[in-house]
Amino acid sequence: MAEAGRMSGTIERLKIWAGKLKRDVIALWLAARDPRVPWYAKALSAAVAAYALSPIDLIPDFIPILGYLDDLILVPLGIWAAIRLIPEPVMADLRARALSQRRPTSKAGLAAVVVCWLAAAALAAWLLWPTRATIIPSCAGDGRSVRPNGSAAGQLTVE
Repeated sequence: MAEAGRMSGTIERLKIWAGKLKRDVIALWLAARDPRVPWYAKALSAAVAAYALSPIDLIPDFIPILGYLDDLILVPLGIWAAIRLIPEPVMADLRARALSQRRPTSKAGLAAVVVCWLAAAALAAWLLWPTRATIIPSCAGDGRSVRPNGSAAGQLTVE
């Protein structure tokens, strides 16, 4: 019986923690637009809020372990770092405003994630695309081979 009570207490603490994270993400979204916040805190707040409020993840959740890594570690660390850069009285005001604010969605975060995925796909294609010259056996039957020599004119080198 004590085990069940301890488990429900842990679940309650996690729910409270998740609620605070949601509130702080909205507060960071507000901080990115607040003139009282230093520029470097605005930049980090905007990046963290855009990613946290984005409708898609950089690392999809269906990828084992890594999928939840960003949600469980990277986003809370980003929130923590951004909050530390914002003056405490300003953050208290932003948290109070966040409680009455509707949860925004981040089109900028969506665009950033899509750009990252496209860049990763382009990099993978560039790295995996065959770039070595293909050696073509000669039709002469003398054991020589032909390969492109890399010139713009498309000339062949006989070896």
